[in-house]
Amino acid sequence: MSNEQLDVLKHKYVAKGAVTATPQFADTALNAEIWDADGNRWIDFAGGIGVLNLGHRHPKIVAAVKAQLDKVMHTAAGVISYAPYVQLSQKLAEMTPVRGPERKTLLVNSGAEAVENAIKIARAATGRSGVITFDGAFHGRTMMTLAMTGKVLPYKNDFGPMPGDIFRAPYPNPIHGISEEQSLNAIRTLFKTDIAPHRTAAIVIEPVQGEGGFYIASPSFLTALRELCDEHGILLIADEVQSGFARTGKLFAMEHSGVEADIMTMAKSLANGMPLSAVVGTAEVMDSSGPGSLGGTYSGNPLSCAAALAVIDVIREENILERSTRMGELLAARFAKWEERFAHVAHPRNQGSMAAFELVDADGKPDPAATAAVCAKAKELGLILLSCGFYSNTIRILVPLTVEPEVLEEGLGIIEQALESLA
Repeated sequence: MSNEQLDVLKHKYVAKGAVTATPQFADTALNAEIWDADGNRWIDFAGGIGVLNLGHRHPKIVAAVKAQLDKVMHTAAGVISYAPYVQLSQKLAEMTPVRGPERKTLLVNSGAEAVENAIKIARAATGRSGVITFDGAFHGRTMMTLAMTGKVLPYKNDFGPMPGDIFRAPYPNPIHGISEEQSLNAIRTLFKTDIAPHRTAAIVIEPVQGEGGFYIASPSFLTALRELCDEHGILLIADEVQSGFARTGKLFAMEHSGVEADIMTMAKSLANGMPLSAVVGTAEVMDSSGPGSLGGTYSGNPLSCAAALAVIDVIREENILERSTRMGELLAARFAKWEERFAHVAHPRNQGSMAAFELVDADGKPDPAATAAVCAKAKELGLILLSCGFYSNTIRILVPLTVEPEVLEEGLGIIEQALESLA
């Protein structure tokens, strides 16, 4: 079927809240390229919103899924388990930078489900209910994670009252005038005005905000947050759903700080396109709720676990962490040139290849209209490019880390043409 035919079906049968804004439909894909139903080629700088750090259809991951398909496709791990679930749980427990010599893993399906389970576990472990998150955070689309998400439109506006005992502090952001001390003081104020520390189960932070704009929490801030949690017996939860699995040049962004959380959530590129997420935490914390209290029908599906085990092997075998670091250096250098050349470009930043820049107006204020125009022009020229940010004026780069150099350069050239079109 053609793009046009599929678009007619989409508008007739797919809920308006779930549809995309474009009339193209992916038909085949390989590494950082997609071909739509009409045969048009697209360079993919979105990577499934950070899901495809190792590219579309990496051959080793495809082979692992096919091999598992010939063995067991599904049983429900709560009925009868299987080797890939246990093997992946072991690897994640051993490699995830959370506290304690003993760590345990829970496998579920999506980033939101991982975060929601992390909150359940934190409440069980502490006997407390309060949760503190940050402005601009994105933690998911379930009701609990929507309550934790720090942006109303388009995520929360239509869905009525959110679950209670969720509180929010400003994320440290010098670009927008919020210092680390102001952020920490805001949490201390919350302790006086809204939720006592002895009722606070967890503070949840993205070490690099995803949808919030790729803002980076410094090692000093994460250290101070760890100390604040320890002072009050609060669990620190690191949400690495978007920043994990080599995007920042480390397996996890928390490794840049040396700070260990009590619980970490991960998803997206964990299984490079297969639906899978995980919660990894200190063993005592993870074991705080009773048998049968955690899980789900599809959680830790065998095919997804096989994909994730292959992802871990590929990251090691193909030096993906080094490639991410080198890509980050390349992107930082290109962004610096754009900042010099284009008046609209400001505030470039990156941690490894988790890279972004902002578009501003003549007064230096966020310019979401220009940002939308650049993304639209890029699409017109054959590049899939995403914006994000509290003010919707950040352009983020989530191209697969395995992208061929010539394809990466072609995509950056298209962004440059789109920026030229603003003049």
